[in-house]
Amino acid sequence: MRSLLFVPGDDERKIARGLACAADALILDLEDAVAPARKAAARLACARTIASARHARRLFVRVNALDTGETLSDLAAVVPAGPYGVVLPKCRGGEDVRSLAEPLARLEAEAGIPPGRTRILPIATESASSLFGLGSYAEPPLPRLCGLMWGGEDLAADIGAIRNRGADGLYTSPFRLARSLCLLGAAAASVIAIDAVFTDFRDIDGVRREAEEGLRDGFSAKAAIHPDQAAPINAAFTPSAADIEWAERVVAAFDAAAGTGVAAIDGRMLDRPHLRGARRVLERAAGLSS
Repeated sequence: MRSLLFVPGDDERKIARGLACAADALILDLEDAVAPARKAAARLACARTIASARHARRLFVRVNALDTGETLSDLAAVVPAGPYGVVLPKCRGGEDVRSLAEPLARLEAEAGIPPGRTRILPIATESASSLFGLGSYAEPPLPRLCGLMWGGEDLAADIGAIRNRGADGLYTSPFRLARSLCLLGAAAASVIAIDAVFTDFRDIDGVRREAEEGLRDGFSAKAAIHPDQAAPINAAFTPSAADIEWAERVVAAFDAAAGTGVAAIDGRMLDRPHLRGARRVLERAAGLSS
């Protein structure tokens, strides 16, 4: 996955538009995008979408947070339809993932869904306390965990920040810290890190630039809030032909130098970190063709 598009769970027009765009995955939102009076209708709309489109697109559902009293109703409505995964907002750490896994297992069994198939994608930085739990996703292993996403909007509200970006458009230091900790927590847990949304959906150059910066830093994907953001995000996270060719040469050089920790290409000495980086490029490329 390179791009994950948030879509209001009760807006069938926007859902249809999302399904028609370039996003690799849709996140059908039952949380912030849906008014309390519309939650029940949104659950039904999400279930219908999943049942009809799950084979064409990876479909996640962002459920309501565990402390809202709405989570189990969300799961009961959508899990039998077979979503690819569940996005858990306001996640505090690995223990919340384990708590969510228990009703998921029961609902999968009742619906005849293979155990463990429904993945969990936490939004892991939406409160100050959650930043201190980012190491808890690694140990013990969480089989359903498929990535970690960070976000700065709820975090700003939680810490009392007036805004999360400076006059230059860049995140200020508390939010850069949250982003970095999410990236490191994902690496420690051996799952992908997903960069936060770029909220100015009219600024396509801005989202492209931020996606390229995310790839540079180690993120594997980026969330989106508008269909037009999907294509530039995909372009940023798609290895170029030159990237793939170089990665293949690196792997071949290490294969030829079996038994040593270094290899050489065009007079340049390479060591094991270069091999790991090359394999990640090839894994990303292979994932796009599967």
